[in-house]
Amino acid sequence: MLRPARAMSVAVTAVLLSLTTLVTAGSAHAAGVNYVALGDSYASGLGAGSYTSESGSCKRSTNAYAYLWKNAHAPSSFSFVACAGARTSDVLNNQLSALNSSTTLVSVSVGGNDAGFASAMQTCVLDSESACLNAIATAKNYATGTLPGKLDQVYSAIHAKAPNARVVVLGYPHLYKVGGSCIFGIGDTKRSAINSAADTLDDVIAKRAANAGFAFGDVRSIFREHEICGSSTTWLNSTTLPVEESYHPKAAGHSGGFLPVFTAQA
Repeated sequence: MLRPARAMSVAVTAVLLSLTTLVTAGSAHAAGVNYVALGDSYASGLGAGSYTSESGSCKRSTNAYAYLWKNAHAPSSFSFVACAGARTSDVLNNQLSALNSSTTLVSVSVGGNDAGFASAMQTCVLDSESACLNAIATAKNYATGTLPGKLDQVYSAIHAKAPNARVVVLGYPHLYKVGGSCIFGIGDTKRSAINSAADTLDDVIAKRAANAGFAFGDVRSIFREHEICGSSTTWLNSTTLPVEESYHPKAAGHSGGFLPVFTAQA
């Protein structure tokens, strides 16, 4: 029988060996990852500041969730090609060349620009309630009627170009806290309509992602209470300058919201 001191020494050694094995395995896993980040402004990090000089109008931020994941996991390769304003056609035509059979991890968020949610948001902020509801209805009709086929094209092309990759499709958060308090802003009817548009978009994206065999990262719950007019720290820009950054996640939205959701799925 081992003496207490000897038994303690053996136990500590075993724990240390186990931890070393886990760290080594984790490092080896990260070292074997070839990661490509695709998508629109929610992927590029528009609104989060600290944009890379090479990205130009694509506004790729070092505060974006993809860049933060890269810094934390040190993959073997990292290609960040997401671009502000991108639609499904832009991903197909301009971003998929970053993929190949060696790609092991892909993140993508796209669809909001196709459905015209940016212009719908502008209508809701600047125009009447009825104009807002009509614009949201139009965007939702596009999301349910036309967008599914466009997403299928993107997801199919991703799989064809990177057949060995795990693909994580990120959704969109609610922008507003309904019933929340803002000194300036729009009313709850408009806020609810905008949030319902995000729900419609996320539902469509989640279904098409599942049909493609991809993972879906739903960020709505983690953004709760961090929406515009929320009671806690806001993770989203309201109307701001430059105007293009309005209604996009701040750096805190990427680090506190998108990053943990993506990490859990990756």
